[in-house]
Amino acid sequence: MSETFCAWCGKPVDEGDHAACRRRLATIDPPRFCPVCARRMVVQVTPSGWTARCSRHGESTSAQPTG
Repeated sequence: MSETFCAWCGKPVDEGDHAACRRRLATIDPPRFCPVCARRMVVQVTPSGWTARCSRHGESTSAQPTG
């Protein structure tokens, strides 16, 4: 699945400048919108990281893959 929408502001990635959005997502902030369909995601922040769930496209997490 390709990213069509900005995961921070929910606007199309090809419209406007999303440099500030990318900086926020690269630091500590979790995504707020699904990058595939722009639906608002359910976000849970814990001391160990965050999870963000789209009702159509599943869950993403800040956890690094192990192995």
